[in-house]
Amino acid sequence: MFHLLLAVIYLAFICLGLPDSLLGSAWPSMYQELSVPVSFAGGISMIIAAGTIISSLQSDRLTRKFGTGKVTALSVLITAGALFGFSISHSYIALCLWAIPYGLGAGSVDASLNNYVALHYASRHMSWLHCMWGVGASLGPYVMGYALTSGSGWNAGYRYIAFLQIVLTAILFISLPLWKKRQAPEESPAHSKCGQPLTLGQIVRIPGAKESLVTLFCYCALENTAGLWASSYLVLRHELLADTAAGFASMFFVGITIGRALSGFLTLRLNDTQLIRLGQGMILAGVVFLLLPVGTGSALAGLVLIGLGCAPIYPSILHSTPEHFGAERSQAMIGVQMASAYVGTCLMPPVFGLIANHISAALLPVYLLLILVLMILMHEIMMKKA
Repeated sequence: MFHLLLAVIYLAFICLGLPDSLLGSAWPSMYQELSVPVSFAGGISMIIAAGTIISSLQSDRLTRKFGTGKVTALSVLITAGALFGFSISHSYIALCLWAIPYGLGAGSVDASLNNYVALHYASRHMSWLHCMWGVGASLGPYVMGYALTSGSGWNAGYRYIAFLQIVLTAILFISLPLWKKRQAPEESPAHSKCGQPLTLGQIVRIPGAKESLVTLFCYCALENTAGLWASSYLVLRHELLADTAAGFASMFFVGITIGRALSGFLTLRLNDTQLIRLGQGMILAGVVFLLLPVGTGSALAGLVLIGLGCAPIYPSILHSTPEHFGAERSQAMIGVQMASAYVGTCLMPPVFGLIANHISAALLPVYLLLILVLMILMHEIMMKKA
């Protein structure tokens, strides 16, 4: 039963990654059909992110009341409904409305599943599960590409993913008895009677909590800024052709996916803190390679190193949360951590966009270095306090 539930969770992570890259891959076709400017993709993305932040902050309350299994199943059902809504939409306003349940469903399931894995499984599974998310995120564009090349249109691409999510929802509801056998401390009947969900004020007053939130903010800011602007940096700084730069920039994501697969094996020798520090060191080396004025080979090596360095940090921070802040507070803490991470995702890449527009895109390595220094500093302070 233990291994069967783990297989269900692995499948859930693959399916959760599938829709995350759909908007980017479909938008070149979508915005022309919808007759809106290309920049309007940011509006949909921001609505999804806002819903994700809100539901992440509510994950502790929801998980205490319903349990991880039900929260996961209901959240995926909401997400599947939102994706089906995307598939029948033919206006930008309709997409914005469907983006609300999309974000609300995504945040709850993400926080609940990450906390469940952190409580019940070894660190290697957290790394491999996030690797599976990367597999799903990589497959999403292929599904959308099939829909577009077959003449079915982007609506069909969303419909295919919605049907896969509906199948996953059915599997999750069938598997509910398995979750009850592996009940987390904060889900036990005794705890739910005497314990109350923590408020945001109570959470940030926990020793080390603020530093942990800033650490996650910085990590996601760094990862998403590098992923979004790497191609533009190569074009503007190294004068590469756009298609060549896109191929180079994809190595960043390849580095993350491969790195998370390898991190699972490294957990047999290294603990979470050591993996985080190792990842930070590799990111630093990657930034140095980006700064070296020795050509595109150095830049490619830098992107791969940054991707490899990013790989163990996010899973290891989440997996170590129950150890640092207590199992009874881990769901609340992870919910707020993920909300902070999403804020970093939304805020910091556009900030660099302003820098690139008004100063120079060549400042990308410097920008990443400043974020990295703050992340290292906050993590070390958190370790001392927690």
